[in-house]
Amino acid sequence: MRLPTLRSKRLIGSGSLACAGLAAAAVSLAVTTFPAAAATAAPACTASQLVVWLNSSGSGTAGATYYAIQFTNIAQTSCSMIGYPGVSGLSHSGAQLGSPATRNAEHKSFTITLAGSTKSSSLSNTAIGILKITDVANYPKAKCGPATASGLRVYPPGLKSSSVVPFPFLACSKSGTAYLSIEAVEGGVAAA
Repeated sequence: MRLPTLRSKRLIGSGSLACAGLAAAAVSLAVTTFPAAAATAAPACTASQLVVWLNSSGSGTAGATYYAIQFTNIAQTSCSMIGYPGVSGLSHSGAQLGSPATRNAEHKSFTITLAGSTKSSSLSNTAIGILKITDVANYPKAKCGPATASGLRVYPPGLKSSSVVPFPFLACSKSGTAYLSIEAVEGGVAAA
């Protein structure tokens, strides 16, 4: 067996340092950070300030698809929101299908400030809530009652007025089956 020479030890050491540097850079990129918090919180968003829409190009995994429900501030002034949207599937007649979305507490809630439409700012004017729609084939038919939903009823966080977002998908018509799950809104600027 041949022992490493001084030159090969230097190369190995340099390679190890380079790998360690790349690993540290990768870890720092993987850490989620938020931009600097706004100095003062904007007033809460109102229903008239927001357009609610769905990015229908979802991201699928085994047994579920994830979609971005988006809340865009169309007012001239900034506004803020915090928490979870209310979401439920709708039948063709507008009735709720099954249970509303459960809250996925995987991500902590932050106050999100959405820029006004006329401000030249580095702030985003859109917040996003990630909606998980579980494939209803994962549930027994008798427990789920599979049905085609014509869309979603979406309540922005903290508001009692809703928007209907047309979007056909397979839903559970019977209550008790958690086929929808929603995360807290994120985007804009998170206040500490």
